[in-house]
Amino acid sequence: MQACMQFDISSIPIYMIYALGGVLIFLVVWIIGLERKVKKFTYGKNGKSLEDSIMTIKGDLNDLEKFRKDMEEYLTQVEKRLRRSTQGIETIRFNPFKGAGQGGNQSFATAFLDENGDGLVISSLYARERVSIFSKPIKKYVSEFELSEEEKKAIDSAKKKLK
Repeated sequence: MQACMQFDISSIPIYMIYALGGVLIFLVVWIIGLERKVKKFTYGKNGKSLEDSIMTIKGDLNDLEKFRKDMEEYLTQVEKRLRRSTQGIETIRFNPFKGAGQGGNQSFATAFLDENGDGLVISSLYARERVSIFSKPIKKYVSEFELSEEEKKAIDSAKKKLK
């Protein structure tokens, strides 16, 4: 018993005819499908109404392109404003009179920073008889005024929130 098929040269034209017939059937089905799509697209329309439809679609496409460009410009402006907005805010509470028993942890230092490290730090020192409030400007995470340890901690914590 032989395991492999024998190939007869005289049968080549029959296989070619079958192959070409299969390709022909595929092409006929494909053309019929395309013809149906064209008929569906142009159903109930003449050349003028089809041209009007295409021009309407082109106008809508132009409007959408203009809208997209406007949105890109708007989002660019929003990004610029967002970078300048206060994003890093941190408050540190502390007792400025460590062993004296006055004030408790009612004093605080709060840092307000934008993405560039610019902003301010506000400190409040609370004592029984008075409250003192200080504000110091911050540029690139540094102040031209001397900062307390609590103010430095508030700035560092706000800086970490920005990353």
